[in-house]
Amino acid sequence: MNRPQQVPEPLTSGEVAQMLRVTPVTVARWADTGKLTSFRTLGGHRRFHRAEVEALLVPETIRATRPTPS
Repeated sequence: MNRPQQVPEPLTSGEVAQMLRVTPVTVARWADTGKLTSFRTLGGHRRFHRAEVEALLVPETIRATRPTPS
């Protein structure tokens, strides 16, 4: 029997700001410039994918040496 995949809850600008230790304005600026990918809710609020934000927390040297999933 197939189980439905669990999709992680998207993060708000405030949650991303706390994780990255920056202000929500900085998070919005990064989304505007393409450093972070965001999408908008029906109400117009930005949301961010947890995996992308967590990838920013990993040092560059570790990201470069991780095998890419196939």
